Amino acid sequence: MRKVVVNIARFLLAVVFILSGFVKAVDPLGTQYKINDYLEAMHLGAMVPDFVTLSASVLQSAVEFVLGICLLFAIRRRLVTRFTLAIMIVMTLLTLWLALANPISDCGCFGDALVLSNWQTFWKNVALLAAAAIVSWKPLDMMRMIGRNNQWIVFNYSVLFILFIEGYCLYNLPMFDFRPYHVGANIKEGMTIPEGAQQPQFETTFILEKDGQQREFTAENYPDSTWTFVDSRTVQTAEGYVPPIHDFSILTEEGDDITDTILSKAGYTFLLISPHLEQADDSQFGLINQLYEYCQENGYDFGCLTASTKRAISRWQDITGAEYPFYQADETTLKTVIRSNPGLLLLKQGTIIRKWSHNALPDEAQLSKKLEESELGKMPEDSVPGKIAKLLVWFVLPLMALTIADRLWAWTQWVRRKKVNSE
Repeated sequence: MRKVVVNIARFLLAVVFILSGFVKAVDPLGTQYKINDYLEAMHLGAMVPDFVTLSASVLQSAVEFVLGICLLFAIRRRLVTRFTLAIMIVMTLLTLWLALANPISDCGCFGDALVLSNWQTFWKNVALLAAAAIVSWKPLDMMRMIGRNNQWIVFNYSVLFILFIEGYCLYNLPMFDFRPYHVGANIKEGMTIPEGAQQPQFETTFILEKDGQQREFTAENYPDSTWTFVDSRTVQTAEGYVPPIHDFSILTEEGDDITDTILSKAGYTFLLISPHLEQADDSQFGLINQLYEYCQENGYDFGCLTASTKRAISRWQDITGAEYPFYQADETTLKTVIRSNPGLLLLKQGTIIRKWSHNALPDEAQLSKKLEESELGKMPEDSVPGKIAKLLVWFVLPLMALTIADRLWAWTQWVRRKKVNSE
């Protein structure tokens, strides 16, 4: 019974660590933004440079994923279980602080794939801490899935695999997009509140004074005019429906809101996305300018969304020779729309048709035809099931084959030894 409990705890930890590490690995910039949120909450944001937080993002994802694989295959059982326990102690204390102080809305444990409240995250970590304590108590009760001689293959292959995934998603875009701005999403529909949806409810308390005494009243029991108003406070008493996209807006330099105009346009629209032009990669400005000329020749709209100042925009224009219009948008929203600075978005009547990193912008050959006549103007064919199948082929199946071969070899050795002993 003890071994059953230990192995249940071991598999629980393995699944959570593998999933948590993988969803962070496919979106390293998103994990970096969450680390920056933590640092800002601790008033340390200005002290830590971006390359450090990005390195921490890559390292955190890799460690979680590989640690989960080690637990799954029971690799270096004593060391791994102690390290897991130490991590869970730190994470539980950190999430207790998050739950009590509430400096950020969610911990980012599973990236954008699964958003938990701070209290949900804390209780989840309490359960994982208990599981970590169980496996570290009796680590040798964890059943091996592969022999000691082949454990280094599983470990090294897992490290190389997760680092490759992170590098690929950093250079291009996240392999899986869990955000509301994924390809195929209609931004305008994502901003719509359905009819009959529950509205948020608020309660206002009034503080009034009479004859030197203060009392609190609500709108239902508000007293007569002999009481003097002192103060009031409003609290939200019930959650309401929040649309998936609730902070997307496009403003001109004069402050005019043109969001609906752009999202309602029937034709194609290219949007160059750059939260901060002063930090944007300008190595592909030639392709961007060619794309703008292509849009002018074929009657497509092209604009740049940024949260930068006029001075930063002017500097970008001087460096790149940009002649396309610039619009203002929220920095956090732009970082959510695309994980690239700059990145490129292709819209058709508010629907996201394609997304490109600045490392993979469409070139002259792809722009030889009008969008209506080319594959560029259609939804990409790389579906989520296809991506999952590739992961199975390149990671899961090789490890399964190695495990089966290892167990068959161990069984033949056992049979041979038993035969020798019987003779």
